[in-house]
Amino acid sequence: MGFPPWFRQAIQGRMDEVSARIQHDPELSFIREQADKAFEALFAGKDIGRMPEFSEWEDWHHHKYGIINERLYLQGLKDGIQLAATLLCHSIGFDEGEGRSHSEERKNSE
Repeated sequence: MGFPPWFRQAIQGRMDEVSARIQHDPELSFIREQADKAFEALFAGKDIGRMPEFSEWEDWHHHKYGIINERLYLQGLKDGIQLAATLLCHSIGFDEGEGRSHSEERKNSE
């Protein structure tokens, strides 16, 4: 059984939103700047002996994407837990207003 189209669209929309927020995160601006500087230094000259610059660029590049992937993973984990909790509460008929399930209410009224 596959997910309904509305659910897939909702998940895709959430992924797009989280990705955009991470891309514009001010904390990553320093890392982006360092990666860009290292990349520019790599091609400032065509001397093959400039391998330290490539290594520095590569380090910043991997660091940047490591942080982006970590944040995507953590947000996905949070969203997944929230979704599972919401579905679980909904499936047992939890009434958030009173803090008890509908089945408990039926037992109490009998």
